[in-house]
Amino acid sequence: MKTKYKIILGSKSPRRKELLKELGFDFTIKTKDTDESYPSDFAPSKVAEFIAQKKANALINEIKEDELLICSDTVVVINNEILGKPQDYKEAFSMLSKLSGNSHKVITGVVLANPLKKHSFSVTTEVTFKSLSKEEIDFYINEYKPFDKAGAYGIQEWIGYIGVTELKGSYFNVVGLPTAAVYREILKF
Repeated sequence: MKTKYKIILGSKSPRRKELLKELGFDFTIKTKDTDESYPSDFAPSKVAEFIAQKKANALINEIKEDELLICSDTVVVINNEILGKPQDYKEAFSMLSKLSGNSHKVITGVVLANPLKKHSFSVTTEVTFKSLSKEEIDFYINEYKPFDKAGAYGIQEWIGYIGVTELKGSYFNVVGLPTAAVYREILKF
């Protein structure tokens, strides 16, 4: 796909890289370590977009007018609690236990920006898990090491195959990039 901009993906995520590639766009990658903290009184529905904005703000001075920067962040929310990336086995087990037998929201915030304009949005998908056994959670954590994933899981991995019973919204949003919305917004930018 051709656009009037040179696209720059502001992410190290191999999943986002693959999804953007599958949309048919040529792009380069540029990243900068960014503080991903957010105010404690923030509504969970606003956090992903807020962090995506921080990522974009860290890179915007390196972007030219003929370039389009795409930054995003994904959070998992259950009962108004944000589940980030687990630090260790114990935290991953706790997160997956919370998700087991319940529905949760996966929210991805996206920012499209260059020096002349900026557009941000978020997409929400509702995911329902079956009740997961201790053995299933243990197997998944030990085999797939989901420590770089919000909510301690990747829907495209084993746990998604055996555990997800219902999905309302974009599957690719749960993987890490709401592809249909990103495609539409790139063409409109």
